Order: sequence, then C-alpha cells, then structure tokens
Amino acid sequence: MNKLFFILLIFVSGVMSAQLFVETIKLPKKIDETSGLEYFRGHFITHNDSGGKSKLYSFTSEGDFLKSYKIKGVINRDWEELTADKNYIYICDIGNNYGTRKDLTIYKLDKDLILKDSILIRYAKQKSFNKKYKNRYDAEAIASVDSLLVLFSKDREKLTTQVYFIPKTTSNSILEPIAEFEVEALVTAADYDPISKTLALTSYTFDGDQYLYRFSNFDINNIKESKFEKHLIPVKPAQIETIKVEDSFTFWLTSEDEGGGSPRLFKACLSY
Repeated sequence: MNKLFFILLIFVSGVMSAQLFVETIKLPKKIDETSGLEYFRGHFITHNDSGGKSKLYSFTSEGDFLKSYKIKGVINRDWEELTADKNYIYICDIGNNYGTRKDLTIYKLDKDLILKDSILIRYAKQKSFNKKYKNRYDAEAIASVDSLLVLFSKDREKLTTQVYFIPKTTSNSILEPIAEFEVEALVTAADYDPISKTLALTSYTFDGDQYLYRFSNFDINNIKESKFEKHLIPVKPAQIETIKVEDSFTFWLTSEDEGGGSPRLFKACLSY
C-alpha cells in the first residue's frame, strides 16, 4: 500500500506545543463513502453512507479489504456513524442534511452482526420538517460512553455542536440538548476510549479545513465543564467522516473518495 506522511507543528505564543504526525493509507474503492469506523474481530469495520448497501466492510490497518457483511432487517437511508460497547455494535442512521427526516434510527447489533433492537430518535426542539439546508438537526457523530450514546450535532446554522444523551436501553428517545461547544465547524465523527478517558471529534469548515478535537479526562457527569484542544489535520482535499481513538495520542480516521482518487485511512499521532 502507498503511504504518505505529513507533520503539522502547532505553535502557541512562539513555543511549539504539539506535533501532529499523519500517515495516509489507500483504501479499497468499494468503501468510497466510508462514514463510520469501529473495531471488529481484530480489524476495522466501516460502512458507506446515504444510499449505500446495508453492509459493513472489514479491512486491515494496511488498507487491505477482508470481508463484507450483509446486515439483515435494516435499510441504509443515511448511515453516518458506528460505535460499540462490550455487548453491541450500533449503526447510526441519523443523517438529516435538510432537516426533513422523521425516521432517525440507531440499530443495535450483537457481536455476530445480528439485528437485536433499534432506537428511534427525535429532536424535541424541532417543530418544522420543511427542507432547510442550514438546520440544527443533522448529526453524524455518536460515541458510546458508559450507559449512554452521546450524539454531537452537525449544526450548519451556528457552526456549534449540541450534545445529546441517548440511553442505550430505550426504544424511543426525544433529544434535549445537554451542552453546546463552540467548535466553529461541522462535526462529522466522534469516539470515546474508556481506558484513557479520551473523547475525540472530527469536523470540517466550509473552506475545506479538517480538524481533530481532543477532550482529555472526559467526564460525562460534568460535560458542561469539558475543555478541548483543536488541531488542524494537514490533509487536503479530504472529507474525513470517521474517527477511532486508539489511546490519548493516537487516532484512526477515514476519508471519502473526493473524486478521481481513493478513500483513505489516516493514522494521526499527537506529540507534545
């Protein structure tokens, strides 16, 4: 596999504070709209987004395709995220680009990828479902944190992200915002590592810049007090829509095919 390497040096008041090292690996064409990322049986698993087949695809950290899995009993209306805990893998059919959907659903699969249950979600403050591009009720990012799924909105109106809690045991959840972060971009992915207590998000701006946000020692019980670091990802063009936290300083990302190229896997490492 061809690999490229980028280094971004971040300076604060003239002093180097962090170094972001990015390795780029080509991925197979069949996952050209990769939009979720998880670990499955020792390798990565992903899916394509809106209009893609109801399948999950596994591949190695070297970008080699392994297997596709047909998920029975579900439809890929706009799959935008994958997350997991010790019991389930969650496929998040939550894409809502124009704020018109009334069927936003999170599918719960067991570790054999068999559908076991689903959660229907609705935003409490959404009163209109008329088509609107700059709406506040789109989302592509969910992380599993303890007994909750934590959703981060993709807010085209204010370029913030609102945070919502979804109990894993419910079948129907009306979402009320718990917190809001000034990310100044559109959030596309989330992941949480319970060992290092690291929460990470990705985003992009209308100018095409991609960002990684790191929340250290993330505490779901004090989410309003959470602080984050914001790091520019030194890759263009890109449409990064997934993140998987390996540890406090290591993150895996994937990017869709931007046209004429290939989908890509990135290994991003922070050094201080």
